[in-house]
Amino acid sequence: MKQPERRYCNLFKAPWILLGLLLFGMLITPLTGLSQEVEEHNTLEESNPDSIQYLPKNPKKATLLSAILPGAGQVYNGKAWKVPIIYAGFMTDIYFIQFNNRRYQVFRDALRAADNDEPTIFPNLNREALVRNVDYWRRNRDLTILLLAVIYGLNLIDANVDAHLSGFDISDDLALVIEPKHEMIMAQTQQVGLSLKLKF
Repeated sequence: MKQPERRYCNLFKAPWILLGLLLFGMLITPLTGLSQEVEEHNTLEESNPDSIQYLPKNPKKATLLSAILPGAGQVYNGKAWKVPIIYAGFMTDIYFIQFNNRRYQVFRDALRAADNDEPTIFPNLNREALVRNVDYWRRNRDLTILLLAVIYGLNLIDANVDAHLSGFDISDDLALVIEPKHEMIMAQTQQVGLSLKLKF
C-alpha cells in the first residue's frame, strides 16, 4: 500500500513543478526580450542622424525662446524675416481687440442709460437692438482675444517645426535623372531601355 501512495504523490507533484517552470520561463523570456528591444532602440537612436541631438538647431530651445519673447525662436532658427509677420499679426489683432471693446462699451453704456430712462446716443434703437449690439461687440472682442492666443501658439509651433526641419537636406545635389540603359541578357541578346535614378 505504501509503494503506490508514494508513486501517486510523485506523479501528483510533477505537473505542478512543470507548470511552475513553464510560468517562470514565460516570465523571464519577455523581460530578456524587452531588455534587448530597449538596447536596440538606444543604439538606433544613437546611430540615427535625424535624432534631436544631431539637429543643427535645438527645437526645445527655439520653442522656449519664442515662449519668452515671440519671434526670438525664429531669429535663433535663422528665419528673422518671419518676425515682422508675427508682430504685424499681434498689432493687428490688438487693434481689433481695442476697436471691438470700445464699441462694446459704447453700446453697454447706451443700454444702461436706456434702462435708467435717460437719453442715449442711439435714439433710433430700442432696448432689444441695444442688447443685440452689446452681445455682438462683446463676442467680437472675445474672439479677437482668443485669436491673440492662437497667434502666440502658432509662433511657438513655427519655431519648433523650423528647428526640427533644420537638419532637412535641401541642397542642389537632389536630382531625378533619366538615363538610357543598355544591357546584355544573353550571349547575343541585348536590351535597351531607360533608367530613372534619384540622386541625393
